[in-house]
Amino acid sequence: MSRILNHRMRASLKKPSWTPIDKRAVAFSIYTGRSLILHKSLAPTHIPRRKYGMLVARAVRGMLKIRYLLLGGAVGGGMTLNKKYAEWKDGLPDMGWLNEILPDNDQWDKFTTTLISAKDKIGDQLQIGVPLTLSVTSDPRLREAGLARASELREWLSQRYEDAVAAAAVNNTTSSMEPAPKIVNNLQSRPPPPSAAGRTPAEESAAYEKRIHSLQEEVLSLQARYQRELQRLEQENRELRQQNMLLRQGRQPPTKKMKRSLIDMYSSVLDELAGWEAGEAGRLPRVVVVGDQSAGKTSVLEMIAQARIFPRGAGEMCTRAPVKVTLSEGPYHVAQFRDSSREFDLNKESDLADLRKEVEMRMRNSVRGGRTVSTEVIAMSVRGPGLPRMVLVDLPGVISTQTVDMAADTREAIKQMTKQYMDNPNAIILCIQDGSVDAERSNVTDLVASCDPQGKRTIFVLTKVDLAEENLANPNRIRRILEGKLFPMKALGYYAVVTGRSRKDDSIQSIREYEERFFRSSKLFKEGLVAAAQVTTRNLAMGVADCFWRMVRDSVEQQADAFKAMRFNLETEWKNTFPRQRELDRDELFERARAELLDQSAELSAVPAAAWEQRLHGALWASTAERVFSGIYLPSAAQAHDDVDKFNTSVDIKLREWAESELARQSIEAGREALREEFDELLARSADTDAVYEPVKKAAVEEALARHQWEERAQDVLRVLQVNALQDRCVRSRAEWDAAVALMDTALRERLTAVEADLKALTGPGFRDRWLRWQYTSEEQARRAEVRTELEKLGSNRPALSYDEVVAVRDNLRRRGVEVDNEYIRETWRPVYLRNFLQRAQARARDCKKSFYLYSQQNGQEKECCEVVMFWRVQAALRTTANALRQQIANREAARLDRDLREVLDEMSADPELKKKLLSGRRVDLAEELKRVRQVQEKLEEFIEALNKEK
Repeated sequence: MSRILNHRMRASLKKPSWTPIDKRAVAFSIYTGRSLILHKSLAPTHIPRRKYGMLVARAVRGMLKIRYLLLGGAVGGGMTLNKKYAEWKDGLPDMGWLNEILPDNDQWDKFTTTLISAKDKIGDQLQIGVPLTLSVTSDPRLREAGLARASELREWLSQRYEDAVAAAAVNNTTSSMEPAPKIVNNLQSRPPPPSAAGRTPAEESAAYEKRIHSLQEEVLSLQARYQRELQRLEQENRELRQQNMLLRQGRQPPTKKMKRSLIDMYSSVLDELAGWEAGEAGRLPRVVVVGDQSAGKTSVLEMIAQARIFPRGAGEMCTRAPVKVTLSEGPYHVAQFRDSSREFDLNKESDLADLRKEVEMRMRNSVRGGRTVSTEVIAMSVRGPGLPRMVLVDLPGVISTQTVDMAADTREAIKQMTKQYMDNPNAIILCIQDGSVDAERSNVTDLVASCDPQGKRTIFVLTKVDLAEENLANPNRIRRILEGKLFPMKALGYYAVVTGRSRKDDSIQSIREYEERFFRSSKLFKEGLVAAAQVTTRNLAMGVADCFWRMVRDSVEQQADAFKAMRFNLETEWKNTFPRQRELDRDELFERARAELLDQSAELSAVPAAAWEQRLHGALWASTAERVFSGIYLPSAAQAHDDVDKFNTSVDIKLREWAESELARQSIEAGREALREEFDELLARSADTDAVYEPVKKAAVEEALARHQWEERAQDVLRVLQVNALQDRCVRSRAEWDAAVALMDTALRERLTAVEADLKALTGPGFRDRWLRWQYTSEEQARRAEVRTELEKLGSNRPALSYDEVVAVRDNLRRRGVEVDNEYIRETWRPVYLRNFLQRAQARARDCKKSFYLYSQQNGQEKECCEVVMFWRVQAALRTTANALRQQIANREAARLDRDLREVLDEMSADPELKKKLLSGRRVDLAEELKRVRQVQEKLEEFIEALNKEK
């Protein structure tokens, strides 16, 4: 192989006519084994000069191909993309209306990472000739348009390539070192801007890239807005489909909360501040309408509201309470009370009449109890086209003389109420003066001057100017009034109005037309005494509204700051005083107490039957013990005087009379007492309950028990059971016998203890108490002790003393220097005899405890223990009664008591004053203040935000 190459190189060196290019071509051909010119195997043939030119042309064409491909792909593709994007953008619909709906572009800065990745992706696609629209949109129509544009771009690039090849073939005789011709961008449809004339290629390239980058960002922003709008429309479509399904199922879709107007928001803040007693806090602006009685205050307010909304009084006081009217714009002329959902159509006379009746009824209800005027505010709103936005408070007219049918403090009450409203430093005082009467008869101007001496928030209104012009001989007096030179008060503005012609049936429109005609033809205008801006209620409403909103904007921020500071102070006090307790206001505390009480009431049904019967038996014996002992046992024993048959007969009679007359009623009272005791124990067992709930629970339980009435038929059932139980004299078991003995012994012991205490109180302390406890006897007690000693000598086994015995005792006491009468002796004898009788009865009860066997052997004919049998009969009746009461409670009475308890709690929940009385203390008051301050602050901040947006 090396020999062949050497031979060929020596042969080539023998041809000196070859050029250096030919030599390089031959060397290339020898090295590769291919002919660079003929594409054949190398042969030692002669190469003409023409073929050298073709070789150069082909090399140049290859170089131009790469250059054209790069420059044409970058420059031409970018400009074509710019042109196609402009055409596509012009073809899009106008989406400018979305700017008011969609958020600003600044809100999408958080998606920077997503946008950068999208930009990078678009840059990659630009490098390979793919249009931008294919990477930034998911719309099928835009995707198809992008594919078409990409196909056109590829065809253009191919055409440019062929043109470059043809140009290279034409210039094949040019030297290879000659620079290639400059490619002109024939895609540019307009010349470059003049500012780019002096730029370098690098600056132009940077500007072009910046322009492309801005276009990319604009397309991305537009696509993002387009996607958001699509999502919103899809969400609305889903909501509409859901509402359609609800309507098909017969259900109403949930209604959305309507956006409140600015004045309604402000009015709600004033409602929250009603009755506020927090110093300067809560003094927000409002228009206070004041004036003498019958001066036309209500008529002015109606002219501003454009409706006859207040009742008319024939010579008597009509406005008896403050009326807060919130005026606002709206599509329909309607009125509505704050605590009612009914809307009164002010264009219908029937609704107007109903509205006036409702206002009159509310005023009369507010002045119950003999009062003439009330401070209770009647709040209503009036909306309609063209109404000014403001809040007015119409107050009762100031009077100079009160009639006999008025309360004694009416005049002073009206004056204090008016002064209280005007003392608000942010209140606008609308002072109404009757122009048809003498100015010297005015009562309100001095009051207004004392509250606002500088007149910085007072607007003076002269009413009934038509009557004033007719009655006054000198119209210059009206001019002096409207210039502020007649009354001793200052004002921001002075207005003259005509609010009617003394016809209560005139419509607002007719009065307004009459007012305008009057002022056009009045001498006040013709002679230039009054300016045009000072007349008509239309100008008055505009002036008052402007002053109102100006004062609102000047003071609302200050009031919000005051409430913010107040809230901080209250929260700090709560954290320091009650650090581990929640901030529960009065309503929340009441609801918690209510829930706990109802849960405890439900536990009544879970009390075991044995516990119920034990409690009921104890309550029954406590209510009947006195009757059994003093009304049956002792009288029977006294009458029998150791005669057993007589004792049994008397006991039978008295027990039957007791059962038929009052035992059933006493049993019902005992059942009620058992319910009370069980409730008290349930409340006491709640260890984790809050002590603040206890007054509510106790009051509710007491009221429910007082209302609870046992069923009437229950007494008849109990009466039958008790009569049957008392007729039985046969003790059936030793346990029952022992229980009766224990009951008798307990009753005797309790009675004996009480008798000894009474006897000790009569005769004084004994020897032991006098010496060991240093107790002394009085003179009366010493006399009683002498009588007792003398009576004990006689023996105390008989219930009453005979006359001879009494005389003997008295004579014996007289010999010892003690003077007493017969009645004094008998009074002392009763406790002495009773003490002796009870001691002997206790001894008999102890003896009878062992006599059950003898009693059973005689089949109940044993007469020695007849007292035990009597107590057994009473105990059996009480046991039967307890069982019946327990069944009645479980089946009926517990549920009825729970229902009564719920009714009581509902009534207490609707009584704020009662809740305030039961739930009191600094903890509750502080939580209430915090709740109100937070509510007012939130509403104030909401109103301020809306106010700033309106600016």
